[in-house]
Amino acid sequence: MKLFPLSKNSIALSFVAIITFSFFVAGLFEVLDYVIIQVLLFTSFGALLVIAIFYALKNDNKKNRPEDQLQDDSH
Repeated sequence: MKLFPLSKNSIALSFVAIITFSFFVAGLFEVLDYVIIQVLLFTSFGALLVIAIFYALKNDNKKNRPEDQLQDDSH
C-alpha cells in the first residue's frame, strides 16, 4: 500500500489543496493586499483562461460508432 498514490487525480487534488492553503495563509498575513501580488494573480488567471480557451477550441468531437456501420439500438 502506497502512502501517496501518484495518479493524475491525486496530483491535481494535492496541488489544489496546496494552493488553497497558500491563499489562506497569505490572506492571514495580509500579503494579498500588495499590488505586485495582485498583478501576479491577475496575469496568471488570464494565462489560465487563455490556455483553457485554447484547449476548448482544440477539442475534437469523437463519434462512438463509424457512420457506415449502422446498428439497431431499439432493444
